[in-house]
Amino acid sequence: MLVCYLIIFEVTLSTKLFVGSLPWSATDDSLKETFEAHGNVVSAKVVTDRQTGKSRGFGFVEMESSSDASSAIQALNGAQLNGRSIIVSEAKPK
Repeated sequence: MLVCYLIIFEVTLSTKLFVGSLPWSATDDSLKETFEAHGNVVSAKVVTDRQTGKSRGFGFVEMESSSDASSAIQALNGAQLNGRSIIVSEAKPK
């Protein structure tokens, strides 16, 4: 007897965004909240100084899909966040 199984894998590739010119008051949660209005956020991280723990003024947001990422870039690049005009672009690989 021959038995065949069909297994379907759905692969979703998230897109990582660079967010620059962040206000010093920005937190991981506030960054995530800002981007959630434009799609599903996988993660949001404000980069901090290792010694002082203070924000370095930039961070990264990982969006669930490339269409969510494009929507966020269009809507938020140049937008005001706590009085600062932020820069949003697709992150470059390390």
